[in-house]
Amino acid sequence: MELFREILSFDSTSGRERELGEWLAAHLEAPSVETFEVGDGTLNVLLRWGEPRVVFCSHMDTVPPYLPPVFGADRVCGRGTCDAKGQFYAMYRACRRLAEAGRSGFALLILSGEETGSWGAKAFAKTDFRAPLLVVGEPTDNCMVSASKGTKRFNLTFRGKPFHSGYPEHGVSAVELFVDFMNGLRAAGFPEDPLLGATTWNVGKLVSDNPQNILSPELNCRLYFRTTFASDAAVTAWMRSQACDTLQVEEFGGDAPARYLTLPGFPQKTVAFGSDAPHLTNFRDKIICGPGSITVAHRDDEYLAFEDLEQAITNYVSIYESYH
Repeated sequence: MELFREILSFDSTSGRERELGEWLAAHLEAPSVETFEVGDGTLNVLLRWGEPRVVFCSHMDTVPPYLPPVFGADRVCGRGTCDAKGQFYAMYRACRRLAEAGRSGFALLILSGEETGSWGAKAFAKTDFRAPLLVVGEPTDNCMVSASKGTKRFNLTFRGKPFHSGYPEHGVSAVELFVDFMNGLRAAGFPEDPLLGATTWNVGKLVSDNPQNILSPELNCRLYFRTTFASDAAVTAWMRSQACDTLQVEEFGGDAPARYLTLPGFPQKTVAFGSDAPHLTNFRDKIICGPGSITVAHRDDEYLAFEDLEQAITNYVSIYESYH
């Protein structure tokens, strides 16, 4: 566990992960170790054992704030324990176990920038590297993901007309425009998906900086959707239809809902979170599977149980044996 402790000791909050990447490249053991610049100051790390048919993959960056590790009797708490340093630590242990058994034809890919837009994955997809199977580590309770929701992201700018707040009839509040928009969004009625369920959304980066006695001239925010097979196209169409003189709608990426490979003998589930998997187009088949629970990821009480970690190592070895 000392290696895991050292990995968790790095503050690799998104944008700060280069130091950890360089350390991993210098300290993890494999016949071939390469680094790839992402282009934003961060890097990806690739370890190979022979010509890979199976590539294990997860990300080294975490959400803020950094929380140092605390090891207990049955678990370790701290930032990145299950999302996703525990993932690539388990994958590395599986790779070492396979190597010690005389196996080859696998690799471990550790990426930057997953939490802020999958920048490492997008950069790696532009390389010439190809392999049949990608195994992405995310906190899935050691279940294989049969399908995941997609994501759609929009920047919104509401433009009002400032006026003395005692006479609102002479102006237009950007805050009121935002409230009207959100009421319309709640009533939009996106279709329910029989597999992935309801479409959800979250508002972030909300700013309307005006004095309390003046109607807001502008409100900016970001709207982040989790879409389904039934709603993905409808969400984009609805958002485009909302653009007008008082609302600027800027689309800035996302991915579609997707189905993933599952293998017999493994429990399965659907998930609502995103991952690097849709952006890694270098692979024919993709599996998402890993230890830990998404219900504690991004929380101050994030943790990974040692029992789940050991099960993940066994699972990754079994995936290699089943596919290879």
